[in-house]
Amino acid sequence: MAGKPTLNELFQALHDRLAGELGITRRTVKHNATMGAVSEDQWIKMFYEHLPKRYKINRAFVIDSKGECSKQIDIVIHDRQYSPFVLNYGGALYVPAESVYAVFDVKQGMNAEEMKDTSEKVASVRALHRTSIDIPTASGVLKAKPLHDIIGGLLAVDSDWSPPFGLPFTSEINKTTKDGRLDIGCSAQHGMFEVLYKERDSAAVDAQLTNAALALFLLRLIDRLRSIATVPAIDILAYARGGITTTNT
Repeated sequence: MAGKPTLNELFQALHDRLAGELGITRRTVKHNATMGAVSEDQWIKMFYEHLPKRYKINRAFVIDSKGECSKQIDIVIHDRQYSPFVLNYGGALYVPAESVYAVFDVKQGMNAEEMKDTSEKVASVRALHRTSIDIPTASGVLKAKPLHDIIGGLLAVDSDWSPPFGLPFTSEINKTTKDGRLDIGCSAQHGMFEVLYKERDSAAVDAQLTNAALALFLLRLIDRLRSIATVPAIDILAYARGGITTTNT
């Protein structure tokens, strides 16, 4: 009878299974061999199967009650229980800004150009207006929840930098705008990163090189999502006022 696996072996097995689901092989595949192998749909499927079921995962645009709209986002992690609506128009989904926990851009490789593009997409979501209203309960009225920081991230198979998270990577992280800051990301071949931002100082990057990158990334992301708790109650009538034309009779 085989011995019990160690925790390290369990997480390594999780990474290998996730890598298989994403269409890449373990650790040794070069970037050119994986071009086109990983699609947004495969990342979405990975999130859908491994994140808690309270979250909904879609490719979508994000909208606000003032009629503004983000760029198209590869992966939007949004509320499943309290979001009152997700609009479908011409096959594209539109998610209210208040319901968004996190947004991710999917790339084949990490480099300066791709990071800049990702930052701009994340900024287009964070710039949107969000409402938050009081919540009536059986025990009384709960005050409106303060707005949380929407998580922004980058997902890739590989990194064009060597080392993957060295000085050029850190330099690009520090070039992002306030709204375009990247909080977390994964290079499936190499490792994952998290970023902590100080008020006036440069970003503090925590990058981890590991052969279980996808497993570690998922655990760190789940912890970040947990820290948000739940989304605010949406002022749904603000969307009605901003988007539905009426006439008095």
